[in-house]
Amino acid sequence: LNRPAVFVYGGTIMPGTYQDRDVDIVSIFEAVGQRAGGQISAKELEQIESRSIPGAGSCGGMYTANTMASAIEAMGMSLPNSSAQAAISKDKVKDCVKAGEAVMKLIEMNLCPRDIMTREAFENAITVVMALGGSTNAVLHLLAMAYSAGVVLKIDDFRRIGQKSPVLADLRPSGQFMMIDFVKIGGLPPLMKMLLDAGLINGDCMTVTGKTLKQNLKGVKPYPKKQKIIRPLNNPVKANGHLIILKGNLAREGAVAKISGKEGEIFQGGARVFESEEEALQRILDGTV
Repeated sequence: LNRPAVFVYGGTIMPGTYQDRDVDIVSIFEAVGQRAGGQISAKELEQIESRSIPGAGSCGGMYTANTMASAIEAMGMSLPNSSAQAAISKDKVKDCVKAGEAVMKLIEMNLCPRDIMTREAFENAITVVMALGGSTNAVLHLLAMAYSAGVVLKIDDFRRIGQKSPVLADLRPSGQFMMIDFVKIGGLPPLMKMLLDAGLINGDCMTVTGKTLKQNLKGVKPYPKKQKIIRPLNNPVKANGHLIILKGNLAREGAVAKISGKEGEIFQGGARVFESEEEALQRILDGTV
């Protein structure tokens, strides 16, 4: 199918609160490890589990859902500033109404997804994923979407684009801030305007507004000066992309590693080999790994 369409994202979850700090789903993962290591009690683990997911919405950091929503907005298949909204907000309701209006306009224009989802649009999406420190799953999903749209996109394109794309967002899971913090400072458009002005994305790509990306971003205001969530281009979290494409005898067609920049560039050490995921997990939880 190639009919006029607009992608509508369900929105992100609000963070939970535990001991005066924001918590999300990864807080539960961390707490399980802390409990296994004897750092917290079973009761504390239960409290974190019961408070980390307070309502509707996707995981509250730059995980798969928020990564792909941002990528799709960057690609032009969703309305501007629709990816960074809370699921339970009035703004998300407005997004849904505006999407219905937009698709009627697309029908009149006969502007279809394959007119929007060009190779240049996919490259814009990859650049934005890199800038946000997005999920490794973006590689899988964008390759699959490109295949469906008839666009030639290879895993090595992520390596090429990543070499010139800085990581600018300090968002969980590798960073400090929640997705809702990103929403509060203006969401994705100011970041895309930064990338456009720096020549890192293509502003001539068509979008579901019936306008080009450059036209959509005209007049977008920059982020507040004192915010710490999105770094300036001259002071990035990481100078180039965090999604590293690896190839070798374990993954002849390629594998993806997410490198935040805190791990160092080289690691050498012995390998512990397990015959199953369950055995490896047990060794982690009992402290032998």
